[in-house]
Amino acid sequence: MSPPLTARPPAEPLGRRALLRGAAATGALGLLSACGGRSDAAYDADAEPWRRYAGTTLNFVSENTAPTAAIAADLRPFTDLTGIRVTIVTLELSALAQRVALDLASGNGEYDVVYADPYMVLAPYAPAFADLREFQEDPALPRLPGGFADFIPTHLDAAGRFGEGPDAEKILALPYDSPTMVWQYRADLFAKHRDRMADDLGFDPMPSDDTTWEQYYAIARWFNDKTDDVEYGTGHQAKQHDALMCDFSNVLWAYGGRYFPDDTRVGRLGTTDPGGSLLRAPEAEAAAAFYQRLLDIADPGSRTWDWDGVGAGFRAGRFAMCPNWHEFAASNEQVLPGKVGYARLPKGPARSAGMYGGTGIAISSAVPRRRREAAWLFLNWATAPDTQRANLASEVGGGTPTRTSVYAMPDVVAAEERPSAMPNMLSARAVRDAWAEENIGLRPKIPMWNECDTALYTQLSRLVAGDASPADAMRSAADRIDRIVARGWVN
Repeated sequence: MSPPLTARPPAEPLGRRALLRGAAATGALGLLSACGGRSDAAYDADAEPWRRYAGTTLNFVSENTAPTAAIAADLRPFTDLTGIRVTIVTLELSALAQRVALDLASGNGEYDVVYADPYMVLAPYAPAFADLREFQEDPALPRLPGGFADFIPTHLDAAGRFGEGPDAEKILALPYDSPTMVWQYRADLFAKHRDRMADDLGFDPMPSDDTTWEQYYAIARWFNDKTDDVEYGTGHQAKQHDALMCDFSNVLWAYGGRYFPDDTRVGRLGTTDPGGSLLRAPEAEAAAAFYQRLLDIADPGSRTWDWDGVGAGFRAGRFAMCPNWHEFAASNEQVLPGKVGYARLPKGPARSAGMYGGTGIAISSAVPRRRREAAWLFLNWATAPDTQRANLASEVGGGTPTRTSVYAMPDVVAAEERPSAMPNMLSARAVRDAWAEENIGLRPKIPMWNECDTALYTQLSRLVAGDASPADAMRSAADRIDRIVARGWVN
C-alpha cells in the first residue's frame, strides 16, 4: 500500500484576520496559556514519569501524511507505555489549518497535539503553541532521546521555530516529516541509452552533482526526439496550484532568484516583515524564462498535474524523469521495481536547490497544563528514533526520519540499497544532499504566505500557458506579493 504523501495542497483563504479579531475579542489568542474549555489530564504523582497521565485521552489533528498513517496503524506501543489513548483526526492541509484556527479562536483547546505546517499553521499562530524547551528541561518529565541536537538542524529551524530575537530561540514543534523534492528518473532507460545520449549531447547524461538545468532540458529533448520508450522526456507539477510554486521554486533558487532580501533567514526562522519581493530581479526573470522553455517540451499533462498527477504519470511510463517529492519512492518501487533512480536536482548558475516541505508537531497552549505534559509524552514517543525507524518499515506508512541517529542504524543504512524493506530510503542519498545548508530550498515562512503563494502560482500559470512573458509574470507576482505583505497580517 502506498503511503500517504506529505503534500501541500492549495487552500482557500481562511479568513484568518477575521478569526484573529474574533480571538482577540474572546481573549483566546491574547493569553494562550489559559486553560481552555476541556478538563485537565489524569495525573498520579506517585507513578513513574511515563505513567503519570494514565487514563488520559489526547486529541491529535494531522494532515493525512505518511508518519501519521504509520502511527495511527499501531498506537498500542504508546498506550502500553503510558496508559494514554490518542484520538487522531486526519484532514487535508487546508481543512486542518481552518480547523486549528477555529479551535484557537474559540479557546476550547479541542486539540492537544497539532500538525503545525510551518506556513499555514506555525507562522500565523506561533503564540498558540508551547515552547517545548520547558518540557525538555523539566526533571519530572522524560527527556528526548538525543535531545534537540539529534534532529537535523535545518529541519528543527524550518519546522520548529518562528520569529526573531528571543522568539527565535523557542522550539514550538518537533520535526515530524520531511518531504523534499529530488530528481526522479528511469534509471533503466538512462542505462540503456547512456552511450547514445552522450554521443549526441556531448556530455554524460547520468545525473550527478555537476548536471545543470540546461543539461536536464537537453536530456528531455533527447527523449522526446530519439526514442519511443517514453513519449516525453520530462513531466512537471504545473497545475495552477501550490504544486506549481514548488516546482518553479527549485529553478528560481538555482538561478539565484529570491523571494525576499533575507531569503535564508525568512525561510529558516520566519518573520512577520520580510521586506519587498525580489521577483522583479533579473535572476527571477531568467528562471521564469527557463521554466517556460522547459514546460514547452514537457508532457502536456504537466499543466493539469499536481504532485500526485506527475507521480502517476511517471509510474505509467509517460516520461523519463521529473522533479517530485522523494516519498513517492515507495509507490515507484511498487510499480517500477528496480527501475527508478534518485538524485539531487540539477544546478543552475547559482546552486542546486530542492524544495523542503517538512512539518513539525506542536502542543497547543490552549489546553490545561497537565494535558500539555501528557502531550509532551506523545511528541517524545512519536519522534523518537525507534518510532521513526518503525515508521520507515510500516506497511501503511513510510515517512522519512528527521533525526540524524536514525540514518546511522544498520538496517536503515542497508535499506538504501535494493532489495529494500524501507523503499523511501532508496532516495536517502539524494535527500541528504538536498538538505545540505547550501542546497535546501525553503519557501518564505511568513504568516501571509498562503496568499503570496496563490499570487505566485496564478502568475506562473499564465506563464506556462503562454499568456504572460517571464518579465510580466514575475513583475505581476511581485506587485501582488508586495501589497499582501504591506497590508500585514491583521488589519
